[in-house]
Amino acid sequence: MEKYGQYRDKGSGIAPFFPIAPPTTSPLLLPWQLFLACVRIPILTFAWLVWLCLIKHLPAGSLLRKANQWCLLGIPGVWWIDLQVDNVRRGSLSQTPRGRLPYPGTIIASSYTSPLDVLYLAAIFDPIFTQSYRKGRLVRPISQETALANCFHLPNPLELGSERKTMTLEELVKQNPTRIIVVFPESTTSNGRGILKLSPSLLSAAQTTKIFPVSLRYTPADVVTPIPGWLEALRFIWRLNSGQTHCIRVRIGKATTMSRDNSTQSSSNSSTTSDSSTSSPARPRGAGKEGFETNFFDTLQATPGQKVGSDDESGGVSGAERRVLDAVADDLARLGRVKRVDLGVEEKARFVEAWGRKSRKSA
Repeated sequence: MEKYGQYRDKGSGIAPFFPIAPPTTSPLLLPWQLFLACVRIPILTFAWLVWLCLIKHLPAGSLLRKANQWCLLGIPGVWWIDLQVDNVRRGSLSQTPRGRLPYPGTIIASSYTSPLDVLYLAAIFDPIFTQSYRKGRLVRPISQETALANCFHLPNPLELGSERKTMTLEELVKQNPTRIIVVFPESTTSNGRGILKLSPSLLSAAQTTKIFPVSLRYTPADVVTPIPGWLEALRFIWRLNSGQTHCIRVRIGKATTMSRDNSTQSSSNSSTTSDSSTSSPARPRGAGKEGFETNFFDTLQATPGQKVGSDDESGGVSGAERRVLDAVADDLARLGRVKRVDLGVEEKARFVEAWGRKSRKSA
């Protein structure tokens, strides 16, 4: 793996594009895994056809739509979900105020590692999914099927030839005031071991629109899809359906807005510039006494080289806007207990090309 060292983050050594190997199991379990896959895959295919032919055409938020999504999660064994909301004590989730959870008219900035991200968010929020672009502020509203295909960088055959209409998040929220909007600001999938450089698409949201950072992690972790292609899609289906159970660890952070972060970040930056060389790193936002359990990973801070790229790289992002993206990226890293990395879509494209050359040589 040394030949791929250039695709590791220089500051932390994290390699966010490497596929994660499945946990080691006894060869004696192979018949049982084959049995599970042979039983689950036909049932899962039937549930997916029901969605495509009937359920997807029902009104958003209907009970049958969410029931179908839960079937798509439950059939392959995704039964255990560990959900926690920032600054909400365990066991009191039912008493959570409305403003602590995403609601219609708000935006979810989600981590991006697996097709299970799409299925879980669809089952809980029935949102509108969007596609972000590395250097653009506009997003493209996409269907759930396209969002799943994007995890493998594959085209959706149901939408071939359709117009690729893009718009700002502000326009999308205004057109759909009764829906939640999901944005994957990393623009491409990783293996979940780091937060990639964020797209400036979040900056197209209205100043007062609330943005909720949401982190999703999986156990076992081999159901992530950092490598694109049909072969990886088949491997994902096998790993998902041959495993006993899968657990999703969901963390929902405190909502933020563009106007609040622009004002608070600018004021705090001007007041701390003079003594920044002697002050210690600040604690991540939202890590309080009633927040998540803290450990070493909660206090990791991004180095200057790990910040969002320069104005030229990020489509003319100003300093205040960069601090907004930094705040969202810091929240995603804290919630996921990982670090930010100075890698993004361009580095992944080069890694995938090198990985493909290695696969062809080995074949």
